Amino acid sequence: MKDISLDYRYLKAFMVTCRFMNFSRAAEELNIAQSAVSRQIKLLEESVGEQLIVRSSKKVLLTEKGDALLKEVEKFEDKLQDIFFGHMNKTIRVGILHGLLETWFNDVMVEFSTKSLHQLSVEVNSLDSLKQKLHNGKYDLIFTTENIQGELISSLKLFEEKMVLISKKEINPKAAENYPWIVYSEQDHLFQLYKKRSQKIIVVNSITTIQKLVKKGVGIAIVPDHTVDQDINLNIYELKGMAKQHIHLSSLNFQNMPEHIRSLVDLIKKKKD
Repeated sequence: MKDISLDYRYLKAFMVTCRFMNFSRAAEELNIAQSAVSRQIKLLEESVGEQLIVRSSKKVLLTEKGDALLKEVEKFEDKLQDIFFGHMNKTIRVGILHGLLETWFNDVMVEFSTKSLHQLSVEVNSLDSLKQKLHNGKYDLIFTTENIQGELISSLKLFEEKMVLISKKEINPKAAENYPWIVYSEQDHLFQLYKKRSQKIIVVNSITTIQKLVKKGVGIAIVPDHTVDQDINLNIYELKGMAKQHIHLSSLNFQNMPEHIRSLVDLIKKKKD
């Protein structure tokens, strides 16, 4: 089978000539000489080894191969139009930590849905997975506790996240090892803040469930203060020695951020200010 090496540089002359079925009209449209149009189509034909247009003094006709090429190029142009200009209500792919989704980002989604036709696809993931999937182009935006700055990704600091210790009954925070721990993961702040571990540890990767368990007196937990349900009667303890933590919005370093992504970023910036 003969290898085909289509010379894409000359497709424009072919497409315009097909549109008008006239070399002189095509030359006017492209603002080049008629001989240049004819020459470009000849070079295109040479690149594929097939005649695409039958020339005459009065009429231009497409060969079978020319007609087939025209239809495929038109399909391709329609596809490009759909990718870049179709479906104006585009989907923004968001990756987020679980606690942020259950609390702060809920209000963001409500406001965004009332102001924009764009759609949101939101997925909860671990910090490492969020960063990896953003690097791989699987997310448009991620919300994490990490400030990522690099050639491909940059972050915007949104707000400080204050961690607090919560319990149903009054406790001695300095003796946290004496109470059951309800933790989110092996990287939970209880492990980081206290050298001695509790004899009873329950791992639950849901901030909402953690609070419900604390409310029922199952154990104690460390959670972001903005996640604490004000309607739940809990004892809240501020933590000394806990490093400050900030929530960041991270995205790829677009030269020109797509409009649908920028619309969400702008809304968040306004809420931040």
